[in-house]
This record gives sequence, C-alpha cells and structure tokens, in this order.
Amino acid sequence: MSLDLPKKIEIIEVGPRDGLQNESKVLKTDDKVEFINRLILAGCKKIEVTSFVRKDKIPQMSDAEELFGKIGHHLNKGINLLGLVPNMKGLESADNCGVKEIAIFTSLSDTFNQKNINSTINESLITLEKVAKEAQKNNIKIRGYISTVFGCPYEGQSSNKKLLEVLVELISFGAYEISLGDTIGAANPGQLTKIIELLSEKVDLSKIALHFHDTRGMALVNVFRAMQLGITKFDSSAGGIGGCPYAKGATGNLATEDLVYFSNSLGVNTGIDLQKLTIASGFILDKLEKKSQSKVFNALKANPF
Repeated sequence: MSLDLPKKIEIIEVGPRDGLQNESKVLKTDDKVEFINRLILAGCKKIEVTSFVRKDKIPQMSDAEELFGKIGHHLNKGINLLGLVPNMKGLESADNCGVKEIAIFTSLSDTFNQKNINSTINESLITLEKVAKEAQKNNIKIRGYISTVFGCPYEGQSSNKKLLEVLVELISFGAYEISLGDTIGAANPGQLTKIIELLSEKVDLSKIALHFHDTRGMALVNVFRAMQLGITKFDSSAGGIGGCPYAKGATGNLATEDLVYFSNSLGVNTGIDLQKLTIASGFILDKLEKKSQSKVFNALKANPF
C-alpha cells in the first residue's frame, strides 16, 4: 500500500535561536558557535541562529552580532543562516552583520502578540511591511512565521480565515516561505488537514513550512499527515530544546533527532546524519545542564548502534 510520501524533506534547524532563546541559562558565544558548527557537520543546511532583539529583553540573544561574526563564513559554503528580526532596528543590526536571510513574525492572536511583542496583529503587520521593504532593497531574503495557528493559550481556537489573511499578507510583503507554528502543541491531523486544504486553494504549498511542538505527543503524527498533504518543510530543534515562554506547558519543540529518525524509517531523505546530530545535541544539552525529551536522542545516547 502506497503511503504517498515525498522522497525528501527540508529540515529547518531552529535550536540555536528558538531553542536557546527560551532556555533560562545564557550560554557563552563560543559554545553557540561550536553548536552551530556541529549542526552543519551533521548536514543541517538551513539554521535559525539568533535574534536581533533588545539585549535587556532577551539576554540569551544579546550576542547576536558577535555570534554572526564568528559563523558568517558558512554563508560562502551554501549554508543558510537566518536571523530573526522584530523591527527596523533589528534589521539594521542584521544587515550590518551581513545576514542574507531574516525571519519576521506575528501571530493569529492579539493577546498573544501583545504579550510577545507588545503590539496587535495589525500593528505588527505595519511594522513587518516596513522591515520587508527595506530588506528587499538590501537583497535580504524573508521568511515569515505565524504563531498560534492551531490554538492560543489565551484566546483558544484560532481562526482559519484570519490565518489565510495574515499568510497572504506576509507573502505580499515578499516572504518566500511561511512557517505555521503550533505554539501550544495542540495540533491534530484532522485540524491540520482542514487548514492545509484551505490554504491549498489560495497558496502554493511549496511556500508552507510547519513548526510543531510535541506537548501532547502528536508532533510526528502531524508531520506524517502533513507529508501526505504535500508539505515538505519542517522546523525542528536539536535535542528538542526550547518551547514557548508565553504558553504554559508548551515546553517541547519537535526534536530534530525524532524527525530525522522518523523520516528515515519511511524512506524519506533529510540529508542529516543522525549520529552526528546526536553529538551536536549532546554538546549543547551538556552546556545547558539539562536532559532531552527526545526519545530517539536518549535511545542513541544509551546505544549508538
């Protein structure tokens, strides 16, 4: 029986930014550099590395300029290094560092947006349009993020109609790809199917990526269904580090190890070496002094064969 799956998928590794940004411990820049270097050695080609934000607001990302200065040479080797940018000041900092691709973000919840970036959805879109226009002038690629797509910790069920409106808006700003975030880990295959089928009527699905949390243990089930629906781009975090500080209980990005192992088992190529990835994750987890929630990571650490 055919599973109707793609031959390969693209994994966007978000551990160095989305993962570390939500950890309480602030790491040394050189440890982040080593982590990123090991991820690249494992085969990661597209990595979200940092945020260009106020240092007093997010101290975990306070070394963005220094970090990019130490890893920017990878751009010459065909590695995509993304920096998250919330506003014009962040874009200016990223541009000065030679960043070639930025991530811009909003959500489907005014309450979530207010707590996260102190603005409504509409206010954030006004800012992002300005950022996008300036980025395009400087030949900087734009990746968009939409949070709370599958539910909000404050407002409950999100509106699919609003999703389509915001997504089309971000694409009109010049975003080549939009990542849809399962911020509270509430997505399920039925809900996912309805959303993807709705979007497919208006948007080329090659522009859609998915960012699942594994809060309820549903991340890989959702990945499987998304693959069947034609989605081939997924965000994940090495070792499963990170989560959402504004969503109580949503403390688990989909682990890259779990995604790679799962894909390999289905004959879907990721281009990532699982053993080397585990080494990279083990390094950063040791620095964070924490254990991984990834079952595959823990299994490979116990028995690497």
